[in-house]
Amino acid sequence: MSKNIEIKLLDSSAVIPQKQHEDDIGYDLSSCGELILPCKKVTLVSTGVAISLPTGIAGFVLPRSGLASKHLITLINTPGLIDPGYTGELKIPLINHGENDYTVKKHERIAQLIILKTEAILFQVVDELQSTDRATNGFGSTG
Repeated sequence: MSKNIEIKLLDSSAVIPQKQHEDDIGYDLSSCGELILPCKKVTLVSTGVAISLPTGIAGFVLPRSGLASKHLITLINTPGLIDPGYTGELKIPLINHGENDYTVKKHERIAQLIILKTEAILFQVVDELQSTDRATNGFGSTG
């Protein structure tokens, strides 16, 4: 079952997010233009697209593993959350952890968009939480 997400192309050369393989979960987001990512700096990269997510649907922007492993380029805030109601341009804050500047080419795939269905919840204050194997052992407690 598929769900329609409204998308607006803010630039005539913008690329609609797309999967590379039918079974992929992530939709690639592409740069709208060419630009330089200076080493050790954060650069906000335009995609030229805006989307409208329905109530109960969240968008998460994740880094691309190829950019990270080959060029040390990743998102400064990952995952980036897109809430329903935000309809501005999807801009990707990339950081270049490398020693050299990196040229992002026009239409280069720079991040992935994951769409998740969410539910409204209510927090219930209790005196005690259910006991678990991990309990309060802290970060790294599973090995």
